[in-house]
Amino acid sequence: MDQALTPPGVAVAVRDLRLALPHGGDRPNAVDGVSFDLLAGEILCLVGESGSGKSMCAHALMGLLPKAVTVAGGSIRLGQTDLLAQDAAGWRDTRGRRIAMVFQEPMTALNPLMRIGDQMAEMFEAHGLLTPRERRARAVALAREVGLPDPEGIVRAYPHQLSGGQRQRAMIAMALALEPAILVADEPTTALDVTTQAQILKLIRDLQRRRNMAVLFITHDFGVVTDIADRVLVLRQGRVVEEGPAAAVLGAPREAYTQALLAAVPAMNPPARPAPDGPKTIEVAGLSKTYVTGGGWWRAPRTVAAARDVSFALRRGETLGLVGESGSGKSSVARLVMRLIEPDLGTVRLGDTDLTRLNGEGLRQARSRIQMVFQDPFASLNPRRTVGQIITDGPVAHGVSRFDAMERAVRLLALVGLDARALERFPHEFSGGQRQRIGIARALALEPEVLVADEAVSALDVSVQAQVLTLLEDLKARFGLSMLFITHDLRVAAQICDRIAVMRRGEIVELKTAAELFANPEHPYTRDLLAAVPGRARDAA
Repeated sequence: MDQALTPPGVAVAVRDLRLALPHGGDRPNAVDGVSFDLLAGEILCLVGESGSGKSMCAHALMGLLPKAVTVAGGSIRLGQTDLLAQDAAGWRDTRGRRIAMVFQEPMTALNPLMRIGDQMAEMFEAHGLLTPRERRARAVALAREVGLPDPEGIVRAYPHQLSGGQRQRAMIAMALALEPAILVADEPTTALDVTTQAQILKLIRDLQRRRNMAVLFITHDFGVVTDIADRVLVLRQGRVVEEGPAAAVLGAPREAYTQALLAAVPAMNPPARPAPDGPKTIEVAGLSKTYVTGGGWWRAPRTVAAARDVSFALRRGETLGLVGESGSGKSSVARLVMRLIEPDLGTVRLGDTDLTRLNGEGLRQARSRIQMVFQDPFASLNPRRTVGQIITDGPVAHGVSRFDAMERAVRLLALVGLDARALERFPHEFSGGQRQRIGIARALALEPEVLVADEAVSALDVSVQAQVLTLLEDLKARFGLSMLFITHDLRVAAQICDRIAVMRRGEIVELKTAAELFANPEHPYTRDLLAAVPGRARDAA
């Protein structure tokens, strides 16, 4: 058999792939001797922790490696073509036509200045296919195929006018435009809520079967792997640790690393927790906020109720979870509680203080008692300031001496598992999990009574996520913190929350202890959310 051809039934053959990191990296190769076959008509999941090399493999298949990463050896064969030996013209012909990619964050992958239909039509134009009229008709047909509502209207819309799930469907439509044989999906559902995630996973599976595509699916979510994978390839520090049919790898993993990854996945059975009986630290009553957008000479303004008569109390030492789909209002409530946005109605009491009545210096002083940990620590940490400056700025602004603030920063870094050498480094020098630990240290520097965590672990892989959740639990017990925990991941909510409030369209539709909510959900919306959690079948087994 001609060794230059991929074997029969194999869509892509990767052999001894080695991708070199620049000098000074944490290891010589991002990918070190990886070999695998992606079979025609199958879904192969690449899984592993952040930095395992799974996304680098995907980008190598697309010829989209960062400039600092170089191919040090190996081959990627697609039919008679070694993709790694192609020139720029060869890659232009390959991308979209033979192999296409769906990225993790469609808002950054889509052009914000172009209508959705024009971006779909651009695929045909780049390859010299179809007339302008035919391109427009094909864009509408693609929008319809991926289940977008009102396809004729969607193709005239801009990306910001679509929801997250709709933007991801548009990205999938663009990837399928030229009917490629291979689809690479790099964490395409990580940022989506559970119901939208379930819809996108079903869409990818249905399209894959309908078109008999090969799909390389990159994810750190083992629930997703359970629902979608035919085979699984586990990577660790650039090397293959384990490979096999999904049922075998998930049900009886051979390697200790795979076993540890699976053990880190939060279970759907909340642990028994004593009911917090401390004093109320936060009391929210009748909180409402309506956004008014658009409008003009010919259009009425659009109103969106981000919060409708929201009421709850948070006790000392308690973690209250806010869960719901994107757009349910949970992050808006967190920002209302922090006074980052102004409520239309209602009150937020922090102990005896009504935060909604404070302004100026009074509000600034009160904010030292309630601090926030954001979803993306890279975006919320100033890249031009050292970790030491980032952690000490808050205390210094509230009258703590620079010396005392730095001593406090050293203690906090030790508490979150980092040593004092981190003080002189910048955020980009840390991993995602380490940056989130720095964000937690910054939030604790003002010794707050309440911590608001807004999707604080949603972007982390399962092992780092487990470490951060354990850290938050330990810190809460150590300092007697109350925590308002916003998440779309019900597995995470089950593990860390004492009580859970389910939000839908700005309203709390159900509020119970975590154990009661998972054992006996009463509202139909809560039952739908729980049913949509990926990997439920594996939990039941």
